[in-house]
Formats: sequence, C-alpha cells, structure tokens
Amino acid sequence: MPKELKAKQIREMSPEERLKRLSELREELMHELGLSAMGGAPPSPGKIRSLRRQIARILTVMNE
Repeated sequence: MPKELKAKQIREMSPEERLKRLSELREELMHELGLSAMGGAPPSPGKIRSLRRQIARILTVMNE
C-alpha cells in the first residue's frame, strides 16, 4: 500500500495528477469494499479508512 498522502503533497501535484490519483484510490477502495462484502476479512482493516481519508483530502484540496 502506498504511503499516506499529505495535504502539502497533494497541493504540489498538478490538477491532472490529482485526478489520476483520485481515480486510482477510488478503484482500490472499490476493490477492498468488494472483498469485505464477500465476507472475507480484509487483510489490513485500516486500509478502507485510510483510502477514504486520502480521497477526502484530495477532494478538499481540489475544492479550495
């Protein structure tokens, strides 16, 4: 799992990079949610929460 993105790092990205990263994170989140929906325990329980927070950070910076 890639390390957590900080708001400062997100602000340094170009708008295209932000959109690309956002779509990658959303895909990864859907994959993790799919695994947990099938009844399997997620390999790392904090991953879903971390992905949601990173998505929220990117959206917040984009809306500034």
